[in-house]
Amino acid sequence: MESKSKIFQAKSEEVGFNREHRRILNYNIGQYDKAVEKGMHFFRDIENAREQASKIKDFVLQEFEQLLIRFEKNARGNGCEVEWASEAADVYKILGKIIASEDVRTVVKMKSMISEELEINQFLNKNKVESFETDLGEFIVQLAGEKPYHIVTPAMHKSKEDVAALFHQKYNMDPASKPEEITGFVRDFLREKFMSAQLGITGANFLIAETGSIGLTENEGNGMMTFSWPKTLVVIAGIERLVPELTDLDLFWPLLAVHGTGQHVTAYNTILSGPAKSTEGDGPSRMVVILFDGGRTRLFQDLDMLVALKCLRCGACLNACPVYKNIGGFTYQTTYTGPIGSIISRYMDGTQDMGFLNFASSLCGKCTGTCPVKIPLHKLLLENRRKIVETSDSVGVERFFFSNYKKLMMRRRKLERINPKWKNKAMTTVGIKVWGPRRDPLVFAKESFHLTWKKKGF
Repeated sequence: MESKSKIFQAKSEEVGFNREHRRILNYNIGQYDKAVEKGMHFFRDIENAREQASKIKDFVLQEFEQLLIRFEKNARGNGCEVEWASEAADVYKILGKIIASEDVRTVVKMKSMISEELEINQFLNKNKVESFETDLGEFIVQLAGEKPYHIVTPAMHKSKEDVAALFHQKYNMDPASKPEEITGFVRDFLREKFMSAQLGITGANFLIAETGSIGLTENEGNGMMTFSWPKTLVVIAGIERLVPELTDLDLFWPLLAVHGTGQHVTAYNTILSGPAKSTEGDGPSRMVVILFDGGRTRLFQDLDMLVALKCLRCGACLNACPVYKNIGGFTYQTTYTGPIGSIISRYMDGTQDMGFLNFASSLCGKCTGTCPVKIPLHKLLLENRRKIVETSDSVGVERFFFSNYKKLMMRRRKLERINPKWKNKAMTTVGIKVWGPRRDPLVFAKESFHLTWKKKGF
């Protein structure tokens, strides 16, 4: 079986030289860049806001266990059922019991990366339960049989023509359908699903320890319908989504909106504090919160890397990354892509097979400069590289090679004794793999610069 590293290299080359793919990706990210640049002006002092958010998240990491316990206590006090899940199998077991007890046949889902991480749709399908993504972008990629391409914009890799062709294929719509027409069709289609679904599933942008509440943010209103219509609601949240106080959202919601989409505040922001009360007409009669680990404690236990848990999942580092902008999301073969995905995937995966992604970076630092909670992303990438190299079986071989390479390069006369013909032969046989097949061949001159200089008498 081909390694993920080799697949990554092959896909990177394929996607990187696909001009149409790069055109679509760069256009869509470019639109976000314009919006975000404009959105930054909403803040009187953006650097101060980032600094304050970073400090709050540092406090969360310092008081991690106590804040989780506080959240659980308050959520239970609100009438929620709180479950703990260390791995995917635990989540499936909890969901399986809910499906059986509630006779669930149809599920509507609000956009959630943790749902993708756990492959909830696949689990539901195996259990003969219909599952519908209700975010338009997520609905599109589900219809295409794909995974989200981007943390914030799942269908970023598709043009409007691609989407129209997909809906023509699946629903026989006019292949020249406009985005507004497709949106109208999906709205009507999903309205029936919202009304008939027995179970709604969401993630959580924030777990508010003070009140035991869930903070959710969205732009389409589908999230509000996901937790308003079905009688049972399941919230699956990564344990790192904590904020200490309700008032912290005054800072985090605008930061998330501006860095994610350039908006001042996302269109719909909701605070859920338990199932519906008897006096409320809408809302679930049962609310289950699943607190999911999934390798996050492995990150927490690594003192060099735990700051990665501060991430808000705004997607800003992906939009800034020159590597992501050229090779796209599917190439990474992980749920979380770009700089943050490269850092955390080797911990959350459990096997550390995805460590090679840390080398897919120019270390330019633009990701660090744009992070709303000031995670030093490029430094974490470099730290992961160091850890990987130190535990690699090839360390001895690499050190031997570079040691001898250094000795050769530091002694010009030894290098000049090698006939240029043999240097060029080495480049065309072995060196081309390192130099790269798409570069112009590296051809050594018949004599060195030093000898040329000496002959001309300079």
